[in-house]
Amino acid sequence: MIRRSILALALLLALPARALAPARTLTVAAAANLRAAAEELKQGFEAEQPGVEVALTLGASGTFFAQLRNGAPFDVFLSADREYPARLVAARLGAAADERTYAFGKLVAWLPPGSTLDLERRGLAALADPAVKRIAIANPAVAPFGRATEAAFRAAGVEQAVKEKLVLGTSVAQAAQFATTGAADVAFLPASLTAGEELSRGRSVPVPEALYPRIEQSGLVLSAARDPALARAFLAFVTGAKGRAILARCGYGLP
Repeated sequence: MIRRSILALALLLALPARALAPARTLTVAAAANLRAAAEELKQGFEAEQPGVEVALTLGASGTFFAQLRNGAPFDVFLSADREYPARLVAARLGAAADERTYAFGKLVAWLPPGSTLDLERRGLAALADPAVKRIAIANPAVAPFGRATEAAFRAAGVEQAVKEKLVLGTSVAQAAQFATTGAADVAFLPASLTAGEELSRGRSVPVPEALYPRIEQSGLVLSAARDPALARAFLAFVTGAKGRAILARCGYGLP
């Protein structure tokens, strides 16, 4: 028994300090369009912060806004726009000094393999064709990219023509799922999502940026953050050189 205790103690002492130290967890609510970038940001930050674990939750920015207003326990909010962080600051759930723009989103129309819809030549007017039965977009009530899509339809003069064809996803991720499973003929998505393996088999057509307001994506350290210094360090990483390189590689514009 004594020999076993000595052996166990020796093994414990042999463990590196990092393995013995309790993990510090940072909870991050991130817009669904960040799916690929967020994982890289998480890994990059954890590599620089031994003992820190970043717990990511992806979803629609408007849904997160409602949850945060009701006390959801997140440390950092990476929104798909600036409006939701600004409203949280106004509600004293974050400070203006802790809010930063980290990227500019880009809107594309994604077409499944084999689609003959000629958006490249005809633009959004092609959506009025009777052959186009269903158009997937993120719900504008909770998703900034959904609102940008609506603005593009209005600017292109096709809002009425497409109104009855719209299929609303709870987030851009669900809008993408509609198109990849055949539930929609075309989906309007963030360019960042279309770089993934599943969507790379389709065709992405950029929506002219003149047709929709600039999608300025902002991050906020929340007042309820359990470790404000760590939360600020994460947002500084996202907006720093390494974070910017990840975001640019994932198809975002940079401020």
